[in-house]
Amino acid sequence: MGKKKSVREAALEVIEAVEKNQSYSNLLVNNVIEKNNLSGPDVGLLTELTYGTIQRKMTLDFYLSPFTKGKLESWVRNLLRISLYQMVYLDKIPDRAVFYEAVELAKKRGHKGISGLVNGVLRSVQRKGIPSLESIEDPHERISIETSHPLWLVKRWSEQFGIEKTKEMCETNLLAPLQTARVNQTITNRESLVTQLQEEGYLIEESPILNEAIRSKKGNLGKSEYFEKGSMTIQDESSMLVAHSLKVEGDSKILDACAAPGGKTTHIAELMNGKGLVHALDLHPHKVKLIKQNAERLKLSNIVTQATDSRKAGELFEENYFDRILVDAPCSGLGVLRRKPDIKYSKKEEDLNQLQRIQLEILDSVAPLLKKDGLLVYSTCTVDKNENEGTKNKFLEDHPEFEPYSLMHLPETVHPFISEYSLQIFPQDFGGDGFYISCFRKKL
Repeated sequence: MGKKKSVREAALEVIEAVEKNQSYSNLLVNNVIEKNNLSGPDVGLLTELTYGTIQRKMTLDFYLSPFTKGKLESWVRNLLRISLYQMVYLDKIPDRAVFYEAVELAKKRGHKGISGLVNGVLRSVQRKGIPSLESIEDPHERISIETSHPLWLVKRWSEQFGIEKTKEMCETNLLAPLQTARVNQTITNRESLVTQLQEEGYLIEESPILNEAIRSKKGNLGKSEYFEKGSMTIQDESSMLVAHSLKVEGDSKILDACAAPGGKTTHIAELMNGKGLVHALDLHPHKVKLIKQNAERLKLSNIVTQATDSRKAGELFEENYFDRILVDAPCSGLGVLRRKPDIKYSKKEEDLNQLQRIQLEILDSVAPLLKKDGLLVYSTCTVDKNENEGTKNKFLEDHPEFEPYSLMHLPETVHPFISEYSLQIFPQDFGGDGFYISCFRKKL
């Protein structure tokens, strides 16, 4: 049992760190895997326990509420959550194994009284069964508890998109995302890469959404030798639509104003087939380094990077310099809750308004740098009407020299999701991240 125990202990530590330090779960999980040399089934279990428990935290607390009285130390509560998650959601692990592991961990971390409490709570749950979600009468509250999304968010989305669409989105957010990758078409093509990956033992299917995308049904593509060789980049399908929305041409000069870690930058460079120039800016030097590394791995020489605040881009470039500008803006990230489940608990409603101010400052500062007839694309990985449409409308109101530009040049597969010059992708649409894209043309 020794090995398994370390996995549960590691999961508990990750969940603790996420709660205490507002750290991102995805980064912590990767660190723990590397630090403890975990492989195969252990990696799977650690990922499942960590993401699953964080993802369903509010539901687990509802299930635990009749069985826990008084205040519990946070690690004890998290241990109960992890244990209950296994009992309710993982068929393959017998309850007795869950009890044993939980009690051993409680003994190791606390005193005898705590291991007795943990054992008692879990056995009571097993004996009496979990409370029914049907007992929650208010429909918003039920969606909130059932899918572990804060009530303010469920209400906000219901107002914006209707309660059915909200329920569907919240349910989709609980599912693990498929890993997708973008084929580097300056080096290879999709057909031959699929064949090569299948020979390596991956289970791959071609994306029905984009010609350069593949989906991995089994195996982490980041570990493939073809990833190392630059034949592909790990990127979500929704995110791949952004470079296409710029409608790039070979010799263009392009600004990617918020570029790290470089997924969209390198995609733009690939679509230009090594010609032209992409200027990639990001605020943080260590993130700019990531863009450089990505560009080198993909053998792209038409990218120039710089660490700077894109709100000061006007000090670096003259007016009317760029043919295309991308502002993939810092946003609330509500479209990527499947990948970063911790976001939904740490975000507050007022955060969204503050972000809009920053987004508009970036758009305002890059607008003069675009040539007449050039295109400016604003994109976010969030699902929020006020943040997305609000920013778009305010920008157009403040900049009469711009007009909305149709996105019908995007692949036909996403045309059903385009409305009035904007594209809003929901996680349930085709399994990609929630994403928003709007395009403007400079007419004066």
